[in-house]
Amino acid sequence: MKRIITLFLLAFTLNSYSQQVPVLIPMPSELTMHSGNIDITSDAYISVSHPGLAKHAALLQSNLLSMHGIIVPVEPERTGNKISTWIRLAIDKNTDKNPEGYSLTIRDKRIMITGNSEAGLFYGIQTFLQLGDPRSDRMEPVAFPLTIPQLSITDSPRFKYRGMHLDVARHFQPVSFIKKYIDFLAAYKFNTFHWHLTDDQGWRIEIKKYPRLTQVGGYRNGTIIGRYPGTGNDSIYYGGFYTQEEIKEVVKYAAERFIDVIPEIEMPGHASAAIAAYPQLSCFPLESTKILESTPWAGSRKGKQVQQTWGVFEDVFAPTEYTFNFLEDVVDEVMLLFPSKYIHIGGDECPKESWKRSAFCQQLIRSKKLKDEHGLQSYFIQRMEKYINSKGKKIIGWDEILEGGLAPNATVMSWRGEEGGIKAATEKHDVIMTPGNWMYFDHSQSTNEDSVTIGNYTPLEEVYSYEPIPAKLANEKAKYILGAQANLWTEYIKNPAKVEYMIFPRITALSEVLWSPKEKRNWKDFESRLPGIFKRLDQQKINYSKAFYELKATVLPTENFTGLLWKLESTVNEPILVKVNNADSVWVYTGPQLITDKTFVAAANFKGTTLSQKFHFNKATGKKIVLANEASKGFPGDGPFTLVNGVQNEKALTRSREFLGFAGKDMEATIDLEQVQPVNSIILHVLEQTGSWIYRPTSVSFYASENGTDFTLLETVIVPKGKRHLLYETKKPVKARFIKVLAKNMGSIGSGKPGAGNPAWLFVDEIEVK
Repeated sequence: MKRIITLFLLAFTLNSYSQQVPVLIPMPSELTMHSGNIDITSDAYISVSHPGLAKHAALLQSNLLSMHGIIVPVEPERTGNKISTWIRLAIDKNTDKNPEGYSLTIRDKRIMITGNSEAGLFYGIQTFLQLGDPRSDRMEPVAFPLTIPQLSITDSPRFKYRGMHLDVARHFQPVSFIKKYIDFLAAYKFNTFHWHLTDDQGWRIEIKKYPRLTQVGGYRNGTIIGRYPGTGNDSIYYGGFYTQEEIKEVVKYAAERFIDVIPEIEMPGHASAAIAAYPQLSCFPLESTKILESTPWAGSRKGKQVQQTWGVFEDVFAPTEYTFNFLEDVVDEVMLLFPSKYIHIGGDECPKESWKRSAFCQQLIRSKKLKDEHGLQSYFIQRMEKYINSKGKKIIGWDEILEGGLAPNATVMSWRGEEGGIKAATEKHDVIMTPGNWMYFDHSQSTNEDSVTIGNYTPLEEVYSYEPIPAKLANEKAKYILGAQANLWTEYIKNPAKVEYMIFPRITALSEVLWSPKEKRNWKDFESRLPGIFKRLDQQKINYSKAFYELKATVLPTENFTGLLWKLESTVNEPILVKVNNADSVWVYTGPQLITDKTFVAAANFKGTTLSQKFHFNKATGKKIVLANEASKGFPGDGPFTLVNGVQNEKALTRSREFLGFAGKDMEATIDLEQVQPVNSIILHVLEQTGSWIYRPTSVSFYASENGTDFTLLETVIVPKGKRHLLYETKKPVKARFIKVLAKNMGSIGSGKPGAGNPAWLFVDEIEVK
């Protein structure tokens, strides 16, 4: 009875709270709640302070109908004694405040939305539209009233650049969905849409002077099946592109919602589709595209080909006059379509192999007195920047454009962590932060994804925790951080439903990171609004991840290293049921579960989410382990204990938390078995996924010791190339208490390989001792 009363009081409290404070995303700068609600009834109307705002009134009217199923007319301000609910839209032209700011006041049947500019007015309308629950049956006849709380809001954004990206080169999306995507951005007050239009797998924008870019480069003969490198090829002729009229239509649609569309035309790398259309853009026009024999491929392998797989490819633009003339022609047409002051020119992941073996490129390096191929890339970017600047535009590039010297007026997108952004800001260049650990929405958001993703793990909480201004950046340089952006690469995202799933609800967290004052951001408060956010997404029929409700499990060592502790956590305040080894009995979880042998554990909570875990016990499981080198901050797993926690990875980077990642460093681990005992074999589990720059170790050495000081080398093992199941094992029997395993990192990735020139990743997930 006491529990029932408690739950009733809790429900009453939550219900009262929801009446008082609406579910707003992002949270406004200043919000004051007033007592009571008002109803928008059939006598309500919208008016504007001057005729130029009629388009905003029409947009508000359209949204009230589509979201809430009510028709509110636009009329001149009424006079007389009759009191009607009145929504008034106005601009405060005398303000010197943030132009994207607005105020919203709802009192006594008066709804006043005032913007510091038209953009501010638009954002005020977006906030107003969040005040009432959307109707799932909104296509039915008009239904009044719409009840909303009385309140006062004064609001403006923290960052002036608030971006979302979409890659349509890997998988094409129709114009209808691009508009829907823009609607998502507008609803959460983003002001920039970064449209990734060209890459190795497709050229998606019509260029009238070069029709083969879309006729040939816009299509591929097939696509690999499953995770790279693929289990086969679907052999489906695939592609599509946007006509220039469609581009104009999208740009106009976005502008009406105060969203700037930034096109990305990749150069000098990621150029396979363009080169397939015009081979003379290559350093070696007569050479066929290099395709590994092991790559599942559809159609001919001869000649220049649009890529059917993912990764980085060495056939890049040759820095010839023909290429520069071609690219200048392309950007001329692009600039006519996009009024944005920015053109994104990519600049990332450009292999240098073709340039190294090209006599023309080597002569160009000498004649221009460049240091090396990195200097040649800088020359390439700076030449294109000068041309684009001459047309009144600026360039944005990924942080690789820092290599060899940064173009004078370039803006940098920092994606390989934050260091590139810090370096660029220190050099007084504008920066947009988009580091992979927080801002890559193609990463899994669940530890139990049921479809293929690029891998890694970026949950909702991690997105919300991101701070775009790095702590190590001096205050006077912080002004160069314009804002941040999330990226959605679509190698494994084929359709609109999955696009929605991958961005929601993470886009709501990012909107608050970029808009709300830093001191207003509070995860617990955001978490309390999530049920309302999910309800709204359900009502709007938007597909989204429910990973927030998932059970989360952590494997911990026991105090005396004699077993494992399985700790479960849930965001839902309901009992967690636990069942072990298919036993008939089920019990309520009360704390970390002790696991002492090979066990299959299953658990479920009332939201219907389940979590299961297999444990593989051996002599090292649960024992004390020490690392000579710390794992990367980007892939820390659950600390060194990750390697002896009995959990063996089965889903590659979809379960990236099950790995320790070492960037350019060796992995050296020492395990204390607690007593001298027979050891018959030692096994190291590693991952190889070269498309993600994760490579097998060059060798693995196994050592044994009885005292922890004097180690004997048992064996050094090299796994033959081509072997996919990467287990390094020694079967030299020995008596030992301490086991040491040393895995040698490749170091710098060699030429001709994905990520060439960068530090290789070494990923390790488990050490077994038998």
